[in-house]
Amino acid sequence: MNDPYAVLGLTKSATADDIKKAHRKLVKTSHPDLNPDDPAAEARFKAISAAYDLLKDPATRARFDAGEIDASGQEKPERRYYRDFTDAPGNAYQQGRGFESQVDPADIFAEMLRQRSRQGGRGGGFSPFGEEAFAMPGRDLHFSLEVAFLDAARGARTKISLPGGGDVEVQIPKGAADGQTLRLRGKGEPGPGGGPAGDALITLAVRPHAVFRREGDDIHVTLPISVDEAVLGGKVQVPTIDGPVNLTIPKGASSGRTLRLRGRGIARAKGEPGDQLVELRIVLPPVMDEALTRFMEDWRKSHPQDPRKNLFEGEM
Repeated sequence: MNDPYAVLGLTKSATADDIKKAHRKLVKTSHPDLNPDDPAAEARFKAISAAYDLLKDPATRARFDAGEIDASGQEKPERRYYRDFTDAPGNAYQQGRGFESQVDPADIFAEMLRQRSRQGGRGGGFSPFGEEAFAMPGRDLHFSLEVAFLDAARGARTKISLPGGGDVEVQIPKGAADGQTLRLRGKGEPGPGGGPAGDALITLAVRPHAVFRREGDDIHVTLPISVDEAVLGGKVQVPTIDGPVNLTIPKGASSGRTLRLRGRGIARAKGEPGDQLVELRIVLPPVMDEALTRFMEDWRKSHPQDPRKNLFEGEM
């Protein structure tokens, strides 16, 4: 640290109040515990604390401005060391002695963080009130939970094991979607300094289903039907997420035709549930007997049809 003013984002014309405000702001955003993923946070925080230690006291600030001490508070050659001046009148905070009555209460939080950092940073430290110096919420824990398709659609309860031991019951809400995150309050890591525990965040991975496919709040199903059902129509059973229901196949149904079962989709938190869309697919018998073959040959002769005719209209 060559220039404590620059560390705090100030110039030499800064007032005592400017120094105090700048320090308070930087402490609240730069503490290592608040930036666990930033490896440079601890060094930056120490530099901020050292700069404030130097400039908060009018006497040491004046000696720095006069060139009598350097940015680390060390005496220049042939001069006394900075520690000889820590008891100078007007020093608002004396090392290791806590707060004096004239200290602005708004600075207490910043001072607590600084003192805690000096005594090991993350392991607890000094407090003017005789308690843990710094309390903050614990870190959130992140989990991935694989869920069966129907459990997500209909809702279910399951258990997960936490890293620290013990099981916790998780309520899968009705209509839960793939990638949705559930929050379990207070099931994360304990908070440093007696702070509240973090949360457990559970991201759901919904397994695909062999029959059902979800699009938004609608359920899609491909329903195989026989040749005679396609020609003559009739009632058949179709699976839904809540169990089988009857569906009327209209006469002359073609493969690819989609029928709608209203309200048989995913239940919404508000409003009506989604629908189930049933796509028909004609399936020929596994064995083509002679009677069916002869019938179709005679039918083709008397009922010529070209279902692909429209594909070629306007081609040239």
